[in-house]
Amino acid sequence: MEEVVSPCVRNCCLNDEEICLGCYRHIDEIVSWRALSIEEQKQVLDNCAIRKDKPKTQGLKLKPTNCSERFQ
Repeated sequence: MEEVVSPCVRNCCLNDEEICLGCYRHIDEIVSWRALSIEEQKQVLDNCAIRKDKPKTQGLKLKPTNCSERFQ
């Protein structure tokens, strides 16, 4: 059976758009990862690659919110 490896790098810190600055997944994609089909997981990985390559000037805010408070 095919398996898609989670892009998690164990460095969760969400920006103002709720995108993880470690793996570039949206919080909803992180929470639902295990329930997604293989095809859906591949689409999430494609989305992550797009977000990672998106220049700051095109709307992806890379200033994190207060990460230490968010995960306490």
